[in-house]
Formats: sequence, C-alpha cells, structure tokens
Amino acid sequence: MTSPRSIAATRVWSGGSFVPATVRIDGGEISAIDVYDPAADVVLSDELVLLPGLVDSHVHLDEPGRTEWEGFATGTAAAAAGGVTTLLDMPLNSVPVTTTVEALAAKREAARGKLAVDVGYWGGAVPENLGALAALVGAGVVGFKCFLSPSGIDEFGHLDAEQLEAALREIAELGSILIVHAEDPEHLHSDGPLGDQYADFVASRPPESEREAIRAVIEASRRTRGRAHIVHVSDGGALDDVRAAKAEGVPITVETCPHYLTLRAEDVPAGAAAFKCCPPIRDAANQDLLWEGVLDGTIDAIVSDHSPSTPALKSSPDFGLSWGGISGLQTGFSAVWTEADRRGVPLERLLPLFTTGPARIGGLGGRGRLAAGEPAHLVAFAPDAEHTVDAQRLEYRNKLSPWDGRRLRGVIAATYVRGDLAFTPDGGLSGRGGREILAEPATLAG
Repeated sequence: MTSPRSIAATRVWSGGSFVPATVRIDGGEISAIDVYDPAADVVLSDELVLLPGLVDSHVHLDEPGRTEWEGFATGTAAAAAGGVTTLLDMPLNSVPVTTTVEALAAKREAARGKLAVDVGYWGGAVPENLGALAALVGAGVVGFKCFLSPSGIDEFGHLDAEQLEAALREIAELGSILIVHAEDPEHLHSDGPLGDQYADFVASRPPESEREAIRAVIEASRRTRGRAHIVHVSDGGALDDVRAAKAEGVPITVETCPHYLTLRAEDVPAGAAAFKCCPPIRDAANQDLLWEGVLDGTIDAIVSDHSPSTPALKSSPDFGLSWGGISGLQTGFSAVWTEADRRGVPLERLLPLFTTGPARIGGLGGRGRLAAGEPAHLVAFAPDAEHTVDAQRLEYRNKLSPWDGRRLRGVIAATYVRGDLAFTPDGGLSGRGGREILAEPATLAG
C-alpha cells in the first residue's frame, strides 16, 4: 500500500518526545494524532521511529541554467532519500539568479513537474535590486540571501557595510528576513592557487573573517531591527557574539551544517576537493565549540548547504582552484546522528534542528511537526541501523560526497509526501508529489 490512511509506531515524534501513536491521514493532510493502533494500515516495526518530514532551508538546486550541476528532479529525489520533505532553494547558482520577479518565474517554470518534495524559493539581495525587494516578496519568496564577500558567481554581487544596513532596513519594513553569507573579504586570502594541502586552504579563510562579518550583521540588525540569519557558521568561536546578541534581543538566528559537525580539517586528504566549501571545515577543537552551540540552543538549525557542481569543477587537486561546495542533502541527517550518538547526544536533541528550526527560519508555519492540518510529510527512520555511503548510489546528478565510504548510523526506511510513499531504499523514488511553496508576505515575519 503506497497511500496509507494511518501509520502507527511505538515511537512517534510528537509534542517534543517519542510516544506510541497513530498518525491519521486524509486528503494528504494529517487529520489526527491518536493512540497506538495495531490495526493501522501501516504499523512500523519496533526498530523504526516515525518522524515529521525534515526541513532543509539551505539547498542549491542550480536550475535553470546550471542543471548539469544538480536540478529540481535529481535534487528533490536526493531530498526524499534523505528524509527531507520540504526544502528552500537558494537564489544562486541558477541562471538567471533569483533577484527579479522574472527570474523567479523562470525558476518556477523550470521546477514544473519535477518536484519529489515541497520546494520554496529564496530571493537574492544584491546591490542592483536594493530598494526594490518588495516585488519579490509579493511574488512569493520566503526571504533574501546576500553575501558580504564575493559569491563566486559574477552575476550575484556582494553587499558592502552600507548596503547591508540598507538591506536590513528594507527587510524590517517588509517584515522579511535577510540570510547572510558572513565572511569579511578583508580577511580572505584565497585568490589563485593554494596547493593540495587543506591546511593552506583553511588558513586562507581564517576564523576572523567570519567573526568580523557576524559582528557587522549583529550591529546592523541591532540598529535597523531587521531580522537577520547567518548561514553555514563554521567558526565555533563566533558563537559567543551570537549568544550575547540573542540575550540582548537582537533579531538574529544562525545555522550550521553536517560537514562542520562531522568532518575535521586534520582528516581531509591532500587534494580532496569533495571537502572544499566556504567557509571551510575547521579543526576538532572548533567542532567541539559548534556542538556546544547545538546543545545550548545558540544554533537554531542544521541544514545541508547542498552546493554541488560538475566533476570537472571539482577535479583540480589544488584547493585554491577547485569549486567550493559540498553535496550533503541526502546524507546530512545520518551523518550528524552518527556523530551525535558518538558524543552521547540523544536523537531528541537533534530533531528540532532538522525540523521546526529550519521551518521557523523560512517562515514555514507548522512544517517540521506532526499536527492535524499539516501536510502528511512523514519519515520512517531506523536510528540503530548502519550503512556505508556509496557515492555512486546517491540520487545526486553528480556522484560526489565527502562521506563516501564512511559507515553512518541511521537509515531512512521510508519517506511519505502528503501521505504517499515517495522513497524507500529498495524501491527508490516512487513519486513526484512535491509542490511549490509561495510565501504570503504576512507570514514572513513569523
């Protein structure tokens, strides 16, 4: 049965804990959460837990224009395979970048008929469209992405300090959110060849770059009251400034990524471009600081920053010349759970960071929780099962992963989208029932 009307499990993530329960489904929505029913259409075995579909608010699907890098069809299939049922697509590296209403329309047209999971869209805030962001809000973007250093894509320019403040002032007026790639270009030294040693790449993008940029965002958010979110924080030392800003009431949130929580700079092989991303993976001591931020609530979400490219762009063993971006959409949840379990962190501590945390950042209402009236996006997960990552079997268009060959804990046994079976490991993708998410302007400040 691929479209059950009820799924029962002895461990259902509901109301912040695991309880025996049955999820009732009607018309693609959750109609009720009630007591465990052994006669439900689907009864999960005791080794499985039933989770809400995961939410990933930071994914580069690259279509239109660079579909050879990823694309809606392959990227959303990878999401379903990783238990992600809602994702938000970044405004680059597609062509055109999503900085105009016309570019958003092109992206929406490119997505038609290809979605295995639900997809919403970030707009871009660049020097050319500041002062005119309202049109994109009206067209349905969930918020705006900006860079404080060169993005790597000529058509997506970065903001200087004055433009950052102007953008946040506009964001405050619109009730939207500005998500920020926070590296200060004054501290970056990565133009040109660097060689095949990862330590030299890390030295080219030191922690000071993140810290200075994050401080600048905090100051601008404090002055303007514009809501800001720092993407892909890799420097654990920057979190003290975030803690202080949050305590003061500055409207700021932060995320980190599976690669920063599970991979270490000292373990990266020479010339292994699959590990290159910006900001970089740092050392074990820094990783411990990030986990402190996970456990004390400073970090609001763990998201993939899935940023693939063609193998040719990742082929150089020189870390200064290869493309920076990690593919982690399908493996991120299991990778983080593996490291969490090693550290004695229970699954319950992680789940909000993969569900309601990213949903709040994107203004996605009740996504990421099991509740009546929400889409029946469900995941059967085997937390104690193990598997070895085989990059060639991943759903990505380009089969590249820094976790290739690693033994990970936790297996996605089934993903349901609106109550319909969308993916199993044995059967693969079985449906494309994903839908667009177009934000209502009034919900963006939520």
